Amino acid sequence: MSGSLFKLISPLKNRNVLLSIALALGFLLGQGAYWTEKLVLPVLAFVMMLSTTSVTGSLFRYPRKLLAPLLAGVTMNYIVLGGLIIILSGLLVLEGPIRTGFVVLAAVPPAVGVIPFTGFLDGDVEFSLIGCMASYLGAFIATPLILLTFLGLNSGFQIKLFTTLIELIIIPLVLSRILVHTGVASRIEPVRGALINWSFFLVVYTVVGLNREVILSRPSSLIPAATITVTTTFLLGYVIERGVRLLRLDPKRAISMVLLGTSKNAGFAAGLALTLFGKQTAIPSTVQTVFMLSYVIFLDLKKHRVRS
Repeated sequence: MSGSLFKLISPLKNRNVLLSIALALGFLLGQGAYWTEKLVLPVLAFVMMLSTTSVTGSLFRYPRKLLAPLLAGVTMNYIVLGGLIIILSGLLVLEGPIRTGFVVLAAVPPAVGVIPFTGFLDGDVEFSLIGCMASYLGAFIATPLILLTFLGLNSGFQIKLFTTLIELIIIPLVLSRILVHTGVASRIEPVRGALINWSFFLVVYTVVGLNREVILSRPSSLIPAATITVTTTFLLGYVIERGVRLLRLDPKRAISMVLLGTSKNAGFAAGLALTLFGKQTAIPSTVQTVFMLSYVIFLDLKKHRVRS
């Protein structure tokens, strides 16, 4: 009996299986997402706290070492990824709320999940952390500038961006330092991976569940959005990976570059889109969430295949 139970539970320890189940449940039984919606922000902060316990205290002692990840974060997120999103949306979605949603998506910083995903994929967590922080600080200028340039609208969301920076990066980073210095981090290390995996299970289920009606009601209308998102994740990720190989960068740093150049904070973009324009403009953010998750699973499977 116990052996059968172990076989039943064992697949749930696999991160990719767990996230795939969360994705499926979001589509099939998404009603519960309205109950878990308020948990997403604190859970993401919790994940960030656990993920940054591996960051060494000497990271910020040498300012020169911060320059490369600072430039990489801003360049990959706003110029490379943001620029490609705007170009493709102009080519494939000539007008309407979906194109507006893509402009909003291009204007936001990378997903907070870039940092724990970097840890999943054995990348350079410190590099991703500094790159994300630089992108969020840059968002105070970049986000309203992009919206004003392409939509004729100055969003005035600097305060919301500042709040997001504090809640999802600064506070978790400070708490992680406390965990490290008190020795709590070493005690929870054996279960840290499981805690992060189940936290992402809840986040993925909630994001997909909240937007399941939009996706399932008009699937054919999502083809242009899906085309853009596949191009800016799988295809762009491949191009970045080949580029960093040619430059002979450290493989761990290459993973960080790929994630910084293929991920956007879809939840934040959806919030801006809903506030400014309405429900339909949040479709690109929802589609991006689904494909970005699929892309991370693909990268994880690829990593294990290379090892074997």
